[in-house]
Amino acid sequence: MSALARIAMVGSGPAGFYATEALLRSGVPVAVDMFERLPAPFGLVRFGVAPDHPKLKQVTTVFDRIAGLPGFRFIGGVEVGADVGVAELSACYHAVILANGASLDRQMDIPGEDLAGSHQAGAFIGWYNGHPDAAHLSFDLSAERAVVIGHGNVALDVARILLKTTDELRHTDIAAHALDALAESRIREVQIVGRGGVERARFSPKELGEFGDLRDCETGLDPDDLPEGIPEPSINAGMEARAIAPILRGFADARGGTGKRRRCLIRFGLEPVRLSGEGHVQSLHLRRTGSDRTIDLDCGLVISSIGRRTAPVQGVPYDARAGIHVNLGGRIQAEGVPVPGLYTCGWSKRGPHGTIGTNRACGVETATALLADLASLPAPIGNADALFASLAKRTGHILDYAAWRRIEAAEAARGRAVGKPREKFVTRAEMLAVAGVAA
Repeated sequence: MSALARIAMVGSGPAGFYATEALLRSGVPVAVDMFERLPAPFGLVRFGVAPDHPKLKQVTTVFDRIAGLPGFRFIGGVEVGADVGVAELSACYHAVILANGASLDRQMDIPGEDLAGSHQAGAFIGWYNGHPDAAHLSFDLSAERAVVIGHGNVALDVARILLKTTDELRHTDIAAHALDALAESRIREVQIVGRGGVERARFSPKELGEFGDLRDCETGLDPDDLPEGIPEPSINAGMEARAIAPILRGFADARGGTGKRRRCLIRFGLEPVRLSGEGHVQSLHLRRTGSDRTIDLDCGLVISSIGRRTAPVQGVPYDARAGIHVNLGGRIQAEGVPVPGLYTCGWSKRGPHGTIGTNRACGVETATALLADLASLPAPIGNADALFASLAKRTGHILDYAAWRRIEAAEAARGRAVGKPREKFVTRAEMLAVAGVAA
């Protein structure tokens, strides 16, 4: 194909940027329009990575370079599925890649889950990271004990933010409203609870190890959960499982007496059964895995972190069990047959697994599949530039990458004034005003 191929990228997270880079550096004449429903790009990096992990956010400098490649156009403030449908995009582009992540939390599906004080991790993470959809939320931090359900790194992030002192968070890019609320927190204990044993935990050694360095929190294990101690990883266990075992042994050997005012307990072999309370969570009822023994924990805050799934998109085959778009190697499938011109990458392709860097190989695989198919894809019957003009009228506030740069510069300036890398704007209206785009 010698004529310019127009590609629509839906989502501006790591996978979307890496797939875009692979397309634009392929040597094939390609242009990529990246659609993002928020005024700010970067998805998981901006709104998912914990504020006390700034090094992970440095990858945005790579994304900035990708955005500077010829053929790239950022279309912020346009939500695919609401402002424009996939069918309309497909009519105007040679191909559409869905890189829309995994925005929905999986529920525990237990009685009492809808009580006040019961939350899903995505909402809490969005709140402390300044996501516009979560800026209005509030979390009751007045109880002494909180429980986080889940044995992955997201659960560790949630617990760590609850347990760190204000001084440990003050110079991060945590949202100002979250920092203010956490400064008044009365939480003194967080229990991280999972139904599996040590061998099923999905903690990374680095993130787990950070719990030994918390300034005002001592981390330990409950001996009732592991009466025979920390088991040796099996011969088939991966490197991470082998690395976390000695860290957990160190926590198990903690003897207290440090004078630290907060406590973290990492619990194993406990399955949530129900939540109870008079209008608000007061107790979490658990069952010992593989038995009828029950345990009741008094608590005022429960945050569930048991996985995420992709939001279904109208007209796109969806695997409800896996929580992803039905695909094979990035090619979206309908009844086992590839849908011409429709692709996916990132978490909406493979589920919420891996690190930020994992998305590079994932995005490249999808881009390679698309490029291999390009000669056989039908030419679009519509015009991408005409669609762009139409969307500008529909929404009234399309943002290009230069507009995002103005938002970014203003956030950095606000941050410098208070000793932070940035002070995020947490509403769309604020971002649009700073960008110079009418709301």
